[in-house]
Amino acid sequence: MTRLEPKESWHPKIVDHPSPRPHVSVRDLRKVYGETALYDDFSVDFIKGHVTTIFGPNGCGKSTFIGMMSGIIGIDGGTILYEGRTINDTRIGYVFQNYRDVLFPWLSALDNIRYPLTFMGIPILKQREMVDRIVAQTRVQIDLSKYPYQLSGGQQQTISIMRSLVVRPEILFLDEPLSALDYQMTLFMRDLLQRIQMETKITMVVVSHDLEDAVYLADSIVLLRKGPTRVSRIVPFSAQRPRTLETLSDPAFIRAKQDALLTFQADVRGGMDSAPAW
Repeated sequence: MTRLEPKESWHPKIVDHPSPRPHVSVRDLRKVYGETALYDDFSVDFIKGHVTTIFGPNGCGKSTFIGMMSGIIGIDGGTILYEGRTINDTRIGYVFQNYRDVLFPWLSALDNIRYPLTFMGIPILKQREMVDRIVAQTRVQIDLSKYPYQLSGGQQQTISIMRSLVVRPEILFLDEPLSALDYQMTLFMRDLLQRIQMETKITMVVVSHDLEDAVYLADSIVLLRKGPTRVSRIVPFSAQRPRTLETLSDPAFIRAKQDALLTFQADVRGGMDSAPAW
Protein backbone atom coordinates (compact mmCIF):
# COMPACT_ATOMS: atom_id res chain seq x y z
CA MET A 1 0.00 0.00 0.00
CA THR A 2 1.38 3.39 -1.00
CA ARG A 3 2.20 5.63 1.91
CA LEU A 4 1.85 9.37 1.63
CA GLU A 5 4.32 10.87 4.03
CA PRO A 6 7.64 12.70 4.00
CA LYS A 7 10.62 10.38 3.65
CA GLU A 8 12.54 12.23 6.29
CA SER A 9 12.11 14.84 8.97
CA TRP A 10 12.84 18.43 8.08
CA HIS A 11 14.09 21.36 10.07
CA PRO A 12 14.33 24.38 7.78
CA LYS A 13 15.82 27.58 9.04
CA ILE A 14 13.60 30.46 9.99
CA VAL A 15 14.34 33.31 7.59
CA ASP A 16 12.91 36.73 8.29
CA HIS A 17 11.60 38.83 5.42
CA PRO A 18 13.92 41.86 5.53
CA SER A 19 11.54 44.46 4.13
CA PRO A 20 8.05 43.32 3.15
CA ARG A 21 7.08 44.63 -0.27
CA PRO A 22 4.12 43.96 -2.51
CA HIS A 23 4.38 41.12 -5.00
CA VAL A 24 0.83 41.52 -6.30
CA SER A 25 -0.81 44.94 -6.39
CA VAL A 26 -4.53 45.09 -7.11
CA ARG A 27 -5.90 48.54 -7.85
CA ASP A 28 -9.48 49.69 -8.55
CA LEU A 29 -10.54 46.17 -9.56
CA ARG A 30 -13.97 45.82 -11.13
CA LYS A 31 -15.89 42.67 -12.06
CA VAL A 32 -19.53 42.73 -13.16
CA TYR A 33 -21.99 39.87 -13.58
CA GLY A 34 -25.12 41.00 -15.37
CA GLU A 35 -26.13 44.24 -13.68
CA THR A 36 -24.40 43.42 -10.40
CA ALA A 37 -20.86 44.51 -9.56
CA LEU A 38 -19.19 41.74 -7.58
CA TYR A 39 -16.01 43.83 -7.32
CA ASP A 40 -15.90 47.58 -7.72
CA ASP A 41 -13.08 49.97 -6.83
CA PHE A 42 -11.32 47.12 -4.99
CA SER A 43 -7.65 47.45 -3.99
CA VAL A 44 -5.26 45.30 -1.94
CA ASP A 45 -1.59 44.24 -1.87
CA PHE A 46 -0.06 40.79 -1.38
CA ILE A 47 3.39 40.67 0.22
CA LYS A 48 6.26 39.00 -1.62
CA GLY A 49 7.39 35.73 -0.04
CA HIS A 50 4.40 35.54 2.31
CA VAL A 51 1.47 33.18 2.58
CA THR A 52 -1.73 35.20 2.37
CA THR A 53 -5.01 33.42 2.95
CA ILE A 54 -8.38 34.74 1.79
CA PHE A 55 -11.43 34.11 3.96
CA GLY A 56 -14.94 35.44 3.79
CA PRO A 57 -18.64 34.63 3.60
CA ASN A 58 -20.25 32.60 0.85
CA GLY A 59 -20.81 34.67 -2.24
CA CYS A 60 -18.11 37.27 -1.68
CA GLY A 61 -16.15 36.00 -4.70
CA LYS A 62 -13.03 34.43 -3.15
CA SER A 63 -12.46 31.94 -5.96
CA THR A 64 -13.40 34.57 -8.54
CA PHE A 65 -10.76 36.85 -7.04
CA ILE A 66 -7.81 34.46 -7.40
CA GLY A 67 -9.19 33.50 -10.80
CA MET A 68 -8.82 37.15 -11.81
CA MET A 69 -5.38 37.46 -10.23
CA SER A 70 -4.17 34.38 -12.09
CA GLY A 71 -5.60 35.48 -15.43
CA ILE A 72 -8.12 32.62 -15.63
CA ILE A 73 -11.05 35.04 -15.28
CA GLY A 74 -11.11 38.38 -17.07
CA ILE A 75 -11.58 41.70 -15.29
CA ASP A 76 -13.86 44.57 -16.22
CA GLY A 77 -11.70 47.35 -14.89
CA GLY A 78 -8.67 48.24 -12.78
CA THR A 79 -5.19 46.72 -12.79
CA ILE A 80 -3.44 43.69 -11.34
CA LEU A 81 0.35 43.96 -11.46
CA TYR A 82 3.11 41.62 -10.30
CA GLU A 83 6.02 43.80 -9.20
CA GLY A 84 4.98 46.20 -11.94
CA ARG A 85 4.56 43.48 -14.59
CA THR A 86 1.43 42.00 -16.16
CA ILE A 87 0.31 38.40 -15.81
CA ASN A 88 1.77 37.67 -19.26
CA ASP A 89 5.25 38.36 -17.91
CA THR A 90 4.79 36.40 -14.68
CA ARG A 91 5.12 32.67 -14.14
CA ILE A 92 2.39 31.38 -11.85
CA GLY A 93 1.14 28.06 -10.52
CA TYR A 94 -2.51 27.31 -9.81
CA VAL A 95 -3.99 24.51 -7.69
CA PHE A 96 -7.68 23.97 -8.37
CA GLN A 97 -10.20 22.93 -5.75
CA ASN A 98 -11.59 20.12 -7.92
CA TYR A 99 -8.29 18.29 -8.35
CA ARG A 100 -10.04 15.09 -9.50
CA ASP A 101 -11.25 16.93 -12.59
CA VAL A 102 -8.01 18.66 -13.56
CA LEU A 103 -5.67 15.66 -13.59
CA PHE A 104 -5.62 13.91 -16.96
CA PRO A 105 -6.95 10.37 -16.34
CA TRP A 106 -5.14 8.95 -19.37
CA LEU A 107 -1.74 10.11 -18.09
CA SER A 108 0.27 8.59 -15.26
CA ALA A 109 1.00 10.67 -12.18
CA LEU A 110 4.50 11.30 -13.54
CA ASP A 111 3.21 12.47 -16.92
CA ASN A 112 0.61 14.68 -15.21
CA ILE A 113 3.42 16.41 -13.30
CA ARG A 114 5.47 16.73 -16.48
CA TYR A 115 2.63 17.97 -18.68
CA PRO A 116 3.21 21.75 -18.22
CA LEU A 117 6.85 21.28 -19.21
CA THR A 118 5.84 19.38 -22.34
CA PHE A 119 3.30 22.10 -23.14
CA MET A 120 6.04 24.73 -22.77
CA GLY A 121 8.28 22.85 -25.21
CA ILE A 122 11.05 22.17 -22.68
CA PRO A 123 13.54 19.49 -23.88
CA ILE A 124 12.93 16.03 -22.43
CA LEU A 125 16.23 15.86 -20.51
CA LYS A 126 15.48 19.19 -18.85
CA GLN A 127 11.96 17.96 -18.09
CA ARG A 128 13.36 14.96 -16.26
CA GLU A 129 15.68 17.18 -14.26
CA MET A 130 12.84 19.51 -13.24
CA VAL A 131 10.51 16.65 -12.32
CA ASP A 132 13.24 14.96 -10.28
CA ARG A 133 13.79 18.24 -8.46
CA ILE A 134 10.15 18.63 -7.46
CA VAL A 135 9.88 14.96 -6.42
CA ALA A 136 12.93 15.38 -4.20
CA GLN A 137 11.63 18.67 -2.83
CA THR A 138 8.21 17.35 -1.82
CA ARG A 139 9.71 14.13 -0.43
CA VAL A 140 6.54 12.08 -0.75
CA GLN A 141 6.28 8.38 -1.44
CA ILE A 142 3.85 7.93 -4.31
CA ASP A 143 4.12 5.43 -7.13
CA LEU A 144 4.27 7.91 -10.01
CA SER A 145 3.63 5.18 -12.57
CA LYS A 146 0.04 4.92 -11.33
CA TYR A 147 -2.89 6.72 -12.92
CA PRO A 148 -5.02 9.26 -11.01
CA TYR A 149 -7.90 6.82 -10.47
CA GLN A 150 -5.46 4.49 -8.69
CA LEU A 151 -4.51 7.17 -6.15
CA SER A 152 -6.27 8.45 -3.04
CA GLY A 153 -7.73 11.94 -2.95
CA GLY A 154 -4.79 13.23 -0.94
CA GLN A 155 -2.33 11.70 -3.37
CA GLN A 156 -4.17 13.24 -6.32
CA GLN A 157 -4.04 16.66 -4.66
CA THR A 158 -0.33 16.19 -4.01
CA ILE A 159 0.23 15.42 -7.70
CA SER A 160 -1.78 18.54 -8.57
CA ILE A 161 0.44 20.67 -6.32
CA MET A 162 3.61 19.10 -7.73
CA ARG A 163 2.40 19.85 -11.25
CA SER A 164 1.86 23.50 -10.29
CA LEU A 165 5.32 23.76 -8.74
CA VAL A 166 7.32 21.99 -11.43
CA VAL A 167 7.42 25.13 -13.60
CA ARG A 168 9.11 27.05 -10.74
CA PRO A 169 6.40 29.71 -10.40
CA GLU A 170 6.92 33.07 -8.74
CA ILE A 171 3.44 32.90 -7.20
CA LEU A 172 1.30 29.90 -6.30
CA PHE A 173 -2.48 30.32 -6.17
CA LEU A 174 -4.45 27.65 -4.32
CA ASP A 175 -8.25 27.51 -4.40
CA GLU A 176 -9.44 25.71 -1.26
CA PRO A 177 -6.73 23.02 -1.55
CA LEU A 178 -7.79 21.24 1.66
CA SER A 179 -11.56 21.35 1.32
CA ALA A 180 -12.03 17.82 -0.05
CA LEU A 181 -9.53 16.09 2.23
CA ASP A 182 -10.08 14.21 5.46
CA TYR A 183 -8.46 15.55 8.63
CA GLN A 184 -5.41 13.28 8.46
CA MET A 185 -4.68 14.41 4.91
CA THR A 186 -5.38 18.03 5.86
CA LEU A 187 -2.65 17.85 8.51
CA PHE A 188 -0.24 16.32 6.00
CA MET A 189 -1.05 18.90 3.33
CA ARG A 190 -0.66 21.80 5.78
CA ASP A 191 2.85 20.61 6.57
CA LEU A 192 3.69 20.01 2.92
CA LEU A 193 2.57 23.49 1.86
CA GLN A 194 4.41 25.29 4.65
CA ARG A 195 7.59 23.26 4.04
CA ILE A 196 7.52 24.11 0.34
CA GLN A 197 7.00 27.78 1.13
CA MET A 198 9.78 27.88 3.72
CA GLU A 199 12.27 26.22 1.41
CA THR A 200 11.40 28.17 -1.75
CA LYS A 201 10.10 31.48 -0.33
CA ILE A 202 7.42 31.40 -3.00
CA THR A 203 4.51 33.82 -2.62
CA MET A 204 1.34 31.87 -1.89
CA VAL A 205 -2.25 33.09 -2.10
CA VAL A 206 -4.67 30.57 -0.59
CA VAL A 207 -8.48 30.65 -0.60
CA SER A 208 -9.85 28.80 2.42
CA HIS A 209 -13.34 28.08 3.72
CA ASP A 210 -11.93 26.82 7.04
CA LEU A 211 -10.82 29.51 9.49
CA GLU A 212 -8.41 27.21 11.34
CA ASP A 213 -6.60 26.40 8.08
CA ALA A 214 -6.67 30.05 7.03
CA VAL A 215 -4.91 31.21 10.19
CA TYR A 216 -2.55 28.22 10.52
CA LEU A 217 -1.11 28.62 7.03
CA ALA A 218 -0.96 32.39 6.88
CA ASP A 219 1.35 35.28 7.45
CA SER A 220 -1.79 37.37 7.03
CA ILE A 221 -5.48 36.66 6.56
CA VAL A 222 -7.42 38.89 4.18
CA LEU A 223 -11.03 38.99 5.38
CA LEU A 224 -13.54 39.86 2.69
CA ARG A 225 -17.12 41.07 2.93
CA LYS A 226 -19.61 41.32 0.10
CA GLY A 227 -21.98 43.79 -1.43
CA PRO A 228 -19.78 44.60 -3.51
CA THR A 229 -16.70 42.81 -2.18
CA ARG A 230 -14.39 44.80 0.09
CA VAL A 231 -11.45 44.04 2.36
CA SER A 232 -13.02 44.08 5.77
CA ARG A 233 -9.77 43.55 7.66
CA ILE A 234 -6.29 42.08 7.29
CA VAL A 235 -5.28 40.02 10.34
CA PRO A 236 -1.53 39.35 10.72
CA PHE A 237 -0.22 36.10 12.16
CA SER A 238 3.53 35.95 12.72
CA ALA A 239 4.01 32.68 14.61
CA GLN A 240 7.31 30.97 13.92
CA ARG A 241 7.54 28.25 11.31
CA PRO A 242 7.43 25.32 11.08
CA ARG A 243 4.03 25.41 12.73
CA THR A 244 2.83 22.29 14.49
CA LEU A 245 -0.25 21.05 16.32
CA GLU A 246 1.00 23.00 19.33
CA THR A 247 0.49 26.16 17.29
CA LEU A 248 -3.26 25.60 17.52
CA SER A 249 -3.17 26.22 21.27
CA ASP A 250 -0.73 29.11 21.12
CA PRO A 251 -2.25 32.36 22.51
CA ALA A 252 -1.23 34.22 19.34
CA PHE A 253 -3.08 31.71 17.18
CA ILE A 254 -6.18 31.83 19.38
CA ARG A 255 -6.13 35.63 19.33
CA ALA A 256 -5.72 35.84 15.53
CA LYS A 257 -8.49 33.30 14.98
CA GLN A 258 -10.79 35.12 17.40
CA ASP A 259 -10.12 38.49 15.75
CA ALA A 260 -10.88 37.00 12.33
CA LEU A 261 -14.01 35.26 13.60
CA LEU A 262 -15.42 38.38 15.23
CA THR A 263 -14.87 40.35 12.03
CA PHE A 264 -16.44 37.58 9.94
CA GLN A 265 -19.50 37.37 12.20
CA ALA A 266 -20.00 41.12 12.12
CA ASP A 267 -19.76 41.12 8.31
CA VAL A 268 -22.23 38.25 7.97
CA ARG A 269 -24.73 39.95 10.30
CA GLY A 270 -24.40 43.15 8.32
CA GLY A 271 -24.72 41.48 4.93
CA MET A 272 -27.68 39.12 5.21
CA ASP A 273 -29.40 40.91 2.34
CA SER A 274 -26.35 41.17 0.08
CA ALA A 275 -25.90 39.95 -3.48
CA PRO A 276 -26.43 36.30 -4.51
CA ALA A 277 -23.63 33.70 -4.41
CA TRP A 278 -21.20 33.38 -7.29
